[in-house]
Amino acid sequence: MDRKRKLLEEDIEQELLADSDSDAYNSDVSDDSDEGDSVSGEDSAANEAKEWVTKQRNYKGPFKFTGGRRGLIADKAPNITSDSTPLEVFLLFFEVVISLLVQETNRYHLQFLAKQDEGPSPQIDVTFSVMMTFLAIVIQMGHDIRDSLKDYWSRLEQFYTPFFGNTMPRDRFFHILRFLHFTDNENSPNRDDANYDRLWKIRSLFNIINDNFAKFYRPSEHLAVDEIIVLFKGRVVFKQYIPKKHKRFGIKIYKICDSYGYTLDMTVYLGKDRLKATKYITATHATVKYLTRRLTRSGHKLMMDNFFCSPDLFDDLKKSKINCCGTVRPNRSGMPKEFQNKKLKLKRGDIKLLLGGIDVIYGIIMAPKSPTPIARQVQSVPDTPDPVVP
Repeated sequence: MDRKRKLLEEDIEQELLADSDSDAYNSDVSDDSDEGDSVSGEDSAANEAKEWVTKQRNYKGPFKFTGGRRGLIADKAPNITSDSTPLEVFLLFFEVVISLLVQETNRYHLQFLAKQDEGPSPQIDVTFSVMMTFLAIVIQMGHDIRDSLKDYWSRLEQFYTPFFGNTMPRDRFFHILRFLHFTDNENSPNRDDANYDRLWKIRSLFNIINDNFAKFYRPSEHLAVDEIIVLFKGRVVFKQYIPKKHKRFGIKIYKICDSYGYTLDMTVYLGKDRLKATKYITATHATVKYLTRRLTRSGHKLMMDNFFCSPDLFDDLKKSKINCCGTVRPNRSGMPKEFQNKKLKLKRGDIKLLLGGIDVIYGIIMAPKSPTPIARQVQSVPDTPDPVVP
């Protein structure tokens, strides 16, 4: 074969960079600070108008969990049993994803050929089994890190590993890698659109994975919302730089998981200018609402840290019968004025408790050893009107 037709790493790198969706190479610098959720102006007036008390009648208590036993939803996956292989479980979640890869990779290859004057390609279309083989090689590469992709097919004694060459020829692997796609480039959105989706190239993939996570598994009673940083040093405009994290460069993902570590849903942070904040709810509030949209009013208990928690969010989630607990920042919108007082001093063994809410009560509790208040739906209401409970 003519050397010019060989798809080596330099060709792939140039193709990927030319096909990059990055508007610019500017990373967001984040210190995990809140996205504009502090109290100011109208929020202060709203806080003063919100009623906080030390004792409340007609208490209904937290919502009872009615979600059923956690685990595989049998009627959605009738062919999966305790005897199923890991491959069968993998395909349950990713068979549609692989089919999408096959379709769009072949489409992109044909679109590329249509713009060339070199005639038909010697490479045949990718099939489902070929794509499975390609992915198997990629997974195996994660267990054997090398400086160059070409080294996996090297015949040098110090590099030679028969698995890679026996599984797929090098040029075939590079061909698939060069044209690997998840969507049709001809349907690319307008970058100048106010609602331009920076994740459009893998949006279909992301939606399929999230849908399958929710489709095949019933979560446990206790859930948690948090953020993770996926290590990434490529070129995307929404890449994060967080100096305090071990993985300083990466892509921030918000996730909701159950107490057994299963991911129910996730969403990618695409930059401050893409946050879905409105006049009435903050960006973090909107993120939690999005991640809990699939919960079926079953009385789940949701844990959060102070990046997400706010009284307004608790009020909103109770409409979906979601119990909440978490630390909360004193300057959050909706917080009682008493907890915004930096001079508030408590003695050892004392707590300060204020109650809010109408149908379902939640309390804001501050203990002397904890500089951050804790918000939760309380199990019981103290009879004493004194806000300081020894």
